Amino acid sequence: MRKYRHLVAWQRAHDVTLTVFRDAQAHYHPWSRVLLDQLRRAALSIDLNIVEGCALGSVPLLRRHVRIAIGSAAEAQRITEVARQLAYLPAETTSHLDRLLDETLACLHGLMKRLNGG
Repeated sequence: MRKYRHLVAWQRAHDVTLTVFRDAQAHYHPWSRVLLDQLRRAALSIDLNIVEGCALGSVPLLRRHVRIAIGSAAEAQRITEVARQLAYLPAETTSHLDRLLDETLACLHGLMKRLNGG
């Protein structure tokens, strides 16, 4: 069951996941642990909720999981902003993540619109 792989929303979400895991590890410090761990969880949640929604095989369940993914993407955006403000991640990393998350959210909202018949 790999229907999710053709979704641009999942492709962008997966890019976010890989970027967050690589960059959070590269800039990991004991005082940033809690924030960067939460960023990893939020990023992974975007990716995995799309996969789970597709796997469940019904439009209502996919809609529910896409809504959760949207919430996780918004959470990741806010955490990225805090990480930038606290200098836990470099500006170029947070700028890149901001762009990826904006693209991901746009794709998720487009997918939701399509699922709602719009």
